[in-house]
Amino acid sequence: MNYRHIYHAGNFADVLKHAVLALVVEHLKLKEQPFRIVDTHAGIGLYDLASEEAQKTGEWRDGIGRILADTPPAEVAEILAPYLDVVRAENERRNEIVRYPGSPRVARRLMRPGDALVVNEAHTEDAARLKALFAKDAATKTLAIDGWTALKAVLPPKERRGLVLIDPPFEEPGEFRRIVEGLSAAHRRFATGTVIVWYPVKDTRAVRAFLRDAAALAIPKMLSVELFVRTPFSEGELSGTGLLILNPPFTLEAKLRTLLPYLTRVLARAKGAESRVEWLTGERITSS
Repeated sequence: MNYRHIYHAGNFADVLKHAVLALVVEHLKLKEQPFRIVDTHAGIGLYDLASEEAQKTGEWRDGIGRILADTPPAEVAEILAPYLDVVRAENERRNEIVRYPGSPRVARRLMRPGDALVVNEAHTEDAARLKALFAKDAATKTLAIDGWTALKAVLPPKERRGLVLIDPPFEEPGEFRRIVEGLSAAHRRFATGTVIVWYPVKDTRAVRAFLRDAAALAIPKMLSVELFVRTPFSEGELSGTGLLILNPPFTLEAKLRTLLPYLTRVLARAKGAESRVEWLTGERITSS
């Protein structure tokens, strides 16, 4: 599949990914020491939902569009607040959306003075737009190299605290294998850092094999989170999305178990909508 960000900005996968990203950044801010965020496959950073590409799919309407149109329970609203505050900050009217922030923009808006951001995008056109977006931002460094090369080049961060987001486009075969290799490399270089990996769920057998391979790395504290908006099919539109999180904040699991049922209900497209939170490695091996 080709998952170039512009065609899918604000869809259900982005909602889960960026809500979790925001929660991890907010947790990092609980300590005074500065941190660094690394985004290896960053896209362009900010998306015009009126663009030809975004209009071609219109996926945001069944993603962030549904979330903004709904009124969540108080405990869910609190969990979503950091993420939705960023989305609303990019739009003049509170619940009317014309621009959607990608992961670099979400991270940058939540960071404090003294924290740092490294964003990388290999696609030539997208890399140029990403660089222009952060051209006057001294706290953000932009790269335009292969994402897996960038991962090795920038770790460990000098702050020794931080977050790595790996969000591959899945344009070529073997991406799951490259993710497992990348996870191993990231953990060797930055064992205490939090790593978030996004993956699509289309071929469920391939995903289960990927998760087994990731678990076999024996990296402590590895959490898998998946959201399905309908029964998964091997062909057609994306029906499920997943995040693999290394060293998740200790508060994240409980928040996800509150958030996921809500997202499942609001974002469901057909029968088979469900979600799960599962520890692959760690003190608790549980699922729901």
